[in-house]
Amino acid sequence: MAGNEFRFFLSCDINLPVTSKIERLEGKLSARKLPDSADDCTIEEKKPELYVESLLYIDGAPFGLPMRTRLESGGPSYCWNELITLSTKYRDLTANSQLAVTVYDVSCGKDEEVVGGATIHLFNMKKQLKTGKHKLRLWTGEEADGSINTNTPGKVPKEERGELERLEKLVNKYERGQIQRVDWLDRLAFKAMERIKERESLKNGSSHLYVVIDLCSFEHRIVFQESGANIIIPSTNEVVTVWDPEVGNINPSEHKQLKLARSLNRGIIDKDLKPSITERKSIQRILRYPPTRTLNGEEKQLLWKFRFSLMAEKRALTKFLRCVEWSDIQEAKQALELMSKWETIDVCDALELLSPVFESEEVRAYAVSVLERADDEELQCYLLQLVQALRFERSDKSRLSYFLVERSLCNIDLASFLRWYVAVELREPAYARRFYSTYELLEENMLKLGPSANGEEDGFKLWQSLVRQTELTAQLCSIMKDVRNVRGGTQKKIEKLRQLLSGLLSELTYFDEPIRSPLAPRVLITGIIPSESSIFKSALHPLRLAFRTASGESCKIIFKKGDDLRQDQLVIQMVSLMDRLLKLENLDLHLTPYRVLATGQDEGMLEFIPSKSLAQILSEHRSITSYLQKFYPDEDGPFGITATCLETFIKSCAGYSVITYILGIGDRHLDNLLLQDDGRLFHVDFGFILGRDPKPFPPPMKLCKEMVEAMGGAESQYYTRFKSYCCEAYNILRKSSNLILNLFHLMAGSNIPDIASDPEKGILKLQEKFRLDLDDEESIQFFQDLINESVSALFPQMVETIHRWAQYWR
Repeated sequence: MAGNEFRFFLSCDINLPVTSKIERLEGKLSARKLPDSADDCTIEEKKPELYVESLLYIDGAPFGLPMRTRLESGGPSYCWNELITLSTKYRDLTANSQLAVTVYDVSCGKDEEVVGGATIHLFNMKKQLKTGKHKLRLWTGEEADGSINTNTPGKVPKEERGELERLEKLVNKYERGQIQRVDWLDRLAFKAMERIKERESLKNGSSHLYVVIDLCSFEHRIVFQESGANIIIPSTNEVVTVWDPEVGNINPSEHKQLKLARSLNRGIIDKDLKPSITERKSIQRILRYPPTRTLNGEEKQLLWKFRFSLMAEKRALTKFLRCVEWSDIQEAKQALELMSKWETIDVCDALELLSPVFESEEVRAYAVSVLERADDEELQCYLLQLVQALRFERSDKSRLSYFLVERSLCNIDLASFLRWYVAVELREPAYARRFYSTYELLEENMLKLGPSANGEEDGFKLWQSLVRQTELTAQLCSIMKDVRNVRGGTQKKIEKLRQLLSGLLSELTYFDEPIRSPLAPRVLITGIIPSESSIFKSALHPLRLAFRTASGESCKIIFKKGDDLRQDQLVIQMVSLMDRLLKLENLDLHLTPYRVLATGQDEGMLEFIPSKSLAQILSEHRSITSYLQKFYPDEDGPFGITATCLETFIKSCAGYSVITYILGIGDRHLDNLLLQDDGRLFHVDFGFILGRDPKPFPPPMKLCKEMVEAMGGAESQYYTRFKSYCCEAYNILRKSSNLILNLFHLMAGSNIPDIASDPEKGILKLQEKFRLDLDDEESIQFFQDLINESVSALFPQMVETIHRWAQYWR
């Protein structure tokens, strides 16, 4: 079900009696006036005996018989907890139905005394049935009035509402399941609420009485509709919401036609059917559809009709499985039989079968069996998405979770990253149990491992080395907190950091036992080098830590707290995957897929790559060329730089130009474009992806004027070579568009900001960037035009566009 889908029942279809529970009376009952007669009772002799009467009013008139609770004399907290079932059914209610509740006291003789009354409308302003607990303020000494303009409304007037009323409303939402449950946080919240209640009670002196009722709840919301009515007719010119119960349902006549066309009795005939030339063209067109494309009725019918002749075409399986009606047991059974005999699909298509579109356990298990053919390196490329795919499984311990754990036991890299990817999701209430189940499965199985054949660590030591990664990140968070509290500039904070590492936290300088680096689990780190560790000058003050390794070398990482790195982690994973795809086609564009690992929802690590931002380079050297001449000078080389260095620069510019275009990377400026000494350019900070950009007028290609000038300008041979690399890379990546789209589809349920906001829209934007409607030659022309359009605006001949796009790079 889509996240924005609204499911409801119509009130005219609910053939159940109206029910509610009278829970309790709240507030202090005022003392009654004593009668003059000595024979009558006194307050000291008898406690009040109370009962509650419920009566339904429809359009201002009483409807049915009043229903009464038992007598309750257990004051001062009068509690009935009694279910009241009225003779009226929900289908008979009108939009102006009210429940009138009156409390009576019969403790003194035969005369009943009215304690107070209140009324509540059963439907809210949106014509939805009210459910859950409601706290009604009683009008002291008055019976509940059920007229249309009631004199005894139970709702507290807006001007009198305080903190207590606001909290009661939130608790009601919580109990109806409209607020997510987080056990530890809920306990703290309810304790705080109790304290607020006590404080408000003392302050206000309990001047009002309230009766708490609990209205019946249903699986979905109940929307008012009269029996036989099709639309709610507005009495004014206001725009009203019309509930259509058939939204999202299939066309019954089309469905019947499809069922007749698919008659299972025709199975024997279908085996010999062969598509005509026209039908073959239509099938090939369908097979070229991206995985995001929904098939219409005719297309589904065509694939079903020629299912037997398509079994040798592995690309056709995922499309065929999309046209199966899984609710039909016989049809589903036949589809699964064909799936087992079908030509084995590629790993890319197996990822599509793990998306939320496919719910069948057998289909998902088949996808896992295909994934088993992938080697560890390829599996690591998809691991982030495979962990997210656990959300779409039908059980906590699925075939997919067992597969991931099984492969991780043989590869420490997979084990470490699987543990982190799962651990980060444990804080999400909706799926915490699912991810904890996989975490527990990994722990149990790893602890059972004995020493490996080459004498390496046993399972217990391996698991402990992974657990100690978490302990290390916790200590780094503590250090960041202490450092941030230091008053003064960055230098003062750096001094504090080094002082902490050398003094109070000297155990971090030399670890008791080596710890596997979270970014590169095969690297053992033995301690932090205080003198080489520093802090970046920025709002979050990220740490730059130098670690000593077991091999005697050092490695530097950046540790951030207060920033969600999950989106950066996804983008860098895509850069790494695209780098792999390009290299498989013998095109190395010298990309820099530095490692990123989110270790929490607002913390994580990044690999530190020695480099300088273009802003800093231009400030110190005035041009990129001058900077590269400093490190790789060559008097005979182009622009006084070695040919190798310039080629590296051109290739890396081409690679990132294509990747940032496809992924829709936004918010590019000279501070988040970095350059290494050897000419490798790369991008950092990916807070905006899939077309989102905080700046107006973003250029289609993320190329700045200084990059083009370093290639010799828009007329040079090196710039022509740059365009050639761009077009070649674009066409290579277009061939793998299904893989990239499938990976993003598996991220649809994640909490990554630019995907979670609208997953479907984001994936369609990504799909548009591949221009799958063009062939290779047309796509080359398209991409060249895109580059020319972006670059020509950076130079003086297009004044207005230049001004806009030049502003972008500031």
